[in-house]
Amino acid sequence: MSFNSQQLVIQKVEQCIRHASFYFEKHFTLPKINFNQRGKIAGCARLQKNELHFNPVLLADNLDAFLKEVVPHEVCHLLAYQLFGKVRPHGKEWQGLMLKLYNVKGQTYHQMDVSKVAGQQFNYRCHCGIVKLSVRRHNKVIRGQQQYICRKCSTALTLGE
Repeated sequence: MSFNSQQLVIQKVEQCIRHASFYFEKHFTLPKINFNQRGKIAGCARLQKNELHFNPVLLADNLDAFLKEVVPHEVCHLLAYQLFGKVRPHGKEWQGLMLKLYNVKGQTYHQMDVSKVAGQQFNYRCHCGIVKLSVRRHNKVIRGQQQYICRKCSTALTLGE
């Protein structure tokens, strides 16, 4: 990831915050910005700390997606918290902000290639076929702490080859 990519993300965050401040006629403090997010997550908003964390590996390969979608997505999490308090992460308040402020339909999950950051994965089965789970999710299943359901067919995932 280049320093230039980071600068462009910082500028986009500043632009999004300025636009929201103008739109709502309310001052929003610029968040602290970090480039230390790991794993398959593109970005993360830390609401009470007013911080944004971005994934440097995904940023390096997806600058356009970060500027168009990820930055507004994460900024809207901060704005929703500051305007409405504790609400559902991708609920109607957040979706409304995405559309009103940035004319972006809010997506919960990104579509970026995560093969560089995926880590070890385990094969699970459902009616659809094979679903890959991360080592963290696999360990939760093994310890009996969690059961996962397929998003497509709504059946329980079982460990399989």
